[in-house]
Amino acid sequence: MIDQKKEIQLMLMARFPLLWVVSPEEETAEEILCDVVKAKEGQIYFWDFARGWTDNGTSKGNPMQALERISKAPAMEQATVFVMKDIATLIAPSANGQIASNQLAIVRELKNLAVAIARDRRCLVILSDQLRIPQELREEITVVDISLPGIEEISKLLTRLVPAPDFKLNAEQRQQLIKACQGLTRCRIARVLAKCLVLGKVDIRALAAVIEEKRQTIRETGILEFIPVQSGLESIGGLENLKQWVTVRSRSFSDEAREYGLPNPKGVLLAGIQGTGKSLSAKTIAAEWKLPLLRLDVGRLFGGIVGESESRVRQVIKLAEAISPCVLWIDEIEKSFSNNQSDGDSGTSKRVFATLLTWMSEKTAPVFVVATANQVELLPAELIRKGRLDELFFLHLPNQSEREQIFQVHLKRLRGVVESQKFDTQQFAIDTKNFSGAEIEQVIYEAMQIGFSRDLEFMDDDIFAAIHDCVPLAQIAQPQIEALKTWAIRSGAKSASIADRTETHSTSYSHLSPLEVDEN
Repeated sequence: MIDQKKEIQLMLMARFPLLWVVSPEEETAEEILCDVVKAKEGQIYFWDFARGWTDNGTSKGNPMQALERISKAPAMEQATVFVMKDIATLIAPSANGQIASNQLAIVRELKNLAVAIARDRRCLVILSDQLRIPQELREEITVVDISLPGIEEISKLLTRLVPAPDFKLNAEQRQQLIKACQGLTRCRIARVLAKCLVLGKVDIRALAAVIEEKRQTIRETGILEFIPVQSGLESIGGLENLKQWVTVRSRSFSDEAREYGLPNPKGVLLAGIQGTGKSLSAKTIAAEWKLPLLRLDVGRLFGGIVGESESRVRQVIKLAEAISPCVLWIDEIEKSFSNNQSDGDSGTSKRVFATLLTWMSEKTAPVFVVATANQVELLPAELIRKGRLDELFFLHLPNQSEREQIFQVHLKRLRGVVESQKFDTQQFAIDTKNFSGAEIEQVIYEAMQIGFSRDLEFMDDDIFAAIHDCVPLAQIAQPQIEALKTWAIRSGAKSASIADRTETHSTSYSHLSPLEVDEN
């Protein structure tokens, strides 16, 4: 917050005429502005659509009249700041980027004011929770973001809001609570703490309450999803190279790593055939590193209003950095950002993609990006270059030993350690050549369905029957898979699996003889 105050202070000293302050917390933004103006011994006035100017109650529901007051205000030696709260909504552009006729007068007067008050110490601040600037004002307006509270400020909030006798957490638990609060507004933090105090005290249960509040906050964005993670690398069969890479970096977000001189890891691209474990790998990376996992729905970034998409990607970046350290999972990134992207959206996708690329290159916050892609040949070269991402892994179809591990992992999860040993997983692996991990999982569920229909525990023969009935994607989409393999070789992607010399992933398929199912 101190840096934000200095930034606004410099802008006032430099006589910036129009500032657009973006903040999800209106009250906090007001406090910052008041502190800055007070430090410069200036004057500050507030206007909103319902109550008009708060000092005299004039111009209620009349933004043009409110702007007239600013234009007629006498130039003074000290800074005079006029803050208008609802005017951003009144001038927001339509879906086609145009402003309506009833907005034209307001926009024109803002442009006139930008010229008039630039000569003196007056400044107009537009306060809003979103950034939707009409094209006509982009050159006149300077944007200022009010960030969510950081660790130091959250610590002060805890001290101020919770009486010492009611605080029942040790030093380590207190630090966990502070980190859990990252990404929440000051208002939401105060609300969660108040709820805990009503129940009697702030103890270990406060962590669960904060996480639930954070999940609700992220859900309300409509763009990010808070994904609960539990199982680590042991829940993945195969992919030993990827597992080793993740294990080596398990302490990369620690203070010791910073003291050692290591930068924060940037991210990884997981590319390959559908069903080979890309999404599962993203979840297990977060679980292994004990970091929260945020899933970005790229499709929802693109709003119908011009400028809204850029505003949303800024919101995502701010929230991810506030919650950091965290893992940001961008699933199927090629569907929204590809070489085949047309200009039918007036260049919105290109601007959003450029914003993401710039952030990925320059970010210092510990946000680890996991991007997954199926049609990797569509990805722009600038995405996969070193510097934006630490590594590019290609996930092949699992080899025989990996398929056996995948069967063991799923059977252990579904039937326990002892029961899983009753199954002939070695033969399952031999018979499922060119099956993906997802297809193996589906085979097991199909076998379970067969057993359940007979009111019996499913057996080896049920799994063999399910294998015979399943036609793997690799057999259906042979050309696409060959193209993926060619791309992996050409791009220098690192294999996520250890090479199995006993088996090559040939795309020729032999006919599987039918297995007789015991009907008894």
